[in-house]
Amino acid sequence: MSPDKDRRIDQDSFRDHLATVDEEGKRNWIFPKKPSGRYYKARNVVAVLLLLFFFSGPFITINGQPLLLLNILERKFVIFGMAFWPQDLGLLVFGALSLIVFIVLFTAVFGRLWCGWACPQTIFMEMVFRRIEYWIEGDRAQQIRLNRSKWDWNKTWRKTLKHGVFFGIAFLISNLFLAYIIGKDQLFTIITDPPSQHLAGLASITIFSGVFYGVFAFLREQVCHFICPYGRMQSVLLDNNSINVMYDYQRGEPRTKVSQRDDLGRKATLEDLGISPATLYGDCIDCHQCVRVCPMGIDIRNGTQLECIHCTACMDACDDVMDKIDRPRGLIRYSSENAISEEKEKILTPRVAGYSGILAVLLITFFSLLGMRADTETSILRQPGTLYQTLPDNRYSNIYEIKIINKTFDTISYDLRLQSPDGELTPLGNISEVPPQGITKGRLLVKLPAELLTGAKTELIFEVYANGEHVETITSGFISPNNPNSNARNE
Repeated sequence: MSPDKDRRIDQDSFRDHLATVDEEGKRNWIFPKKPSGRYYKARNVVAVLLLLFFFSGPFITINGQPLLLLNILERKFVIFGMAFWPQDLGLLVFGALSLIVFIVLFTAVFGRLWCGWACPQTIFMEMVFRRIEYWIEGDRAQQIRLNRSKWDWNKTWRKTLKHGVFFGIAFLISNLFLAYIIGKDQLFTIITDPPSQHLAGLASITIFSGVFYGVFAFLREQVCHFICPYGRMQSVLLDNNSINVMYDYQRGEPRTKVSQRDDLGRKATLEDLGISPATLYGDCIDCHQCVRVCPMGIDIRNGTQLECIHCTACMDACDDVMDKIDRPRGLIRYSSENAISEEKEKILTPRVAGYSGILAVLLITFFSLLGMRADTETSILRQPGTLYQTLPDNRYSNIYEIKIINKTFDTISYDLRLQSPDGELTPLGNISEVPPQGITKGRLLVKLPAELLTGAKTELIFEVYANGEHVETITSGFISPNNPNSNARNE
């Protein structure tokens, strides 16, 4: 882009400092003005739907199982009613890679749209905690006056009430968050039983409550600035074709206040002076409404910034001003750098096409693995520390340990057969059933005649049947006297 095309003023000055830090390195507290407008109303609808999903998620079940359970402690994961085990690592890896590439692709095209519309930090901060703050302390001007005032009764009860409500909501959020980890039934047990019986659970809820309270009462936008890794990735994910919340500097510059325009109008009309309005002033009246309403404290007119979460508050504020001065809306809008500077809107770029191709391959692989995923997973290993046993009639035997994982929510009738070679399989214990979401362990005795042994190691092929259907084929090894290293090996 040539310099004469860029009509912004002081476009690099914002890079010298953060809006949340003063010259001495101290915290600048952000007091955003209460937003309003069509985009804010649309975000309210999205926020209500997401909050309903969050608060009802632990209580929604599919076939008797939770909609979402991420029990890291017991390594039990249920996603949309489907159970996943640590043994599904390959499947989870492709799922995680697909999610990461999708995030990269989505960001390359739409910027930080997720941050402004669906991120839990933004939803809770702007749609819950900030609203409570407006209700108790008032809008931007009232909050500033309250913070600067002395600690009298008015300030004391407002601050006490606000932080009390904040902690109460944080406590509620922590309980629901914990329900996604340990399940609603265990959470109810912790809540209803005496605290002394669940000290670990009570400590977890207390810690979670403190963390959420600290984030939404004090850290706030600092989470997006310094803690969130997604925000730090924007510099490598965005390009000039990415759709962001953009200020149209071609139309807005040079900025001229309404009073200056009125002074010029009183002297003479622009046509009388022979001056084009586009060269004299732009549509931006430098009212700073877009800055006052920003929850991150930035000036969007400086261009795309990592701090911007695309919450559209500045878009609503600017549209309201444009309506008042009888100018078209959209001075601040969803657009791209190239669309504004060169009037070229291009979404499907080689970069986007490459990300899309990679995502397609990952998704095909993921769903293929998901379709081939068996309801059971069986492992058969020779029992450690044992050798072969010599039996009458020139036969030999090996002892094996078997572990069966049932990945379903129903009891499975289990049957194991020795497909090759033609030997004898004897279960040492009951392994005919596997409980729902359970593990059954046992031992097997395999007997083979000498004539079926094939040198140093004989391969065994087992067939696994669950509820009468063949689900797996397992291979293992059978050692015999013909293996000189049998005493040292443990397969």
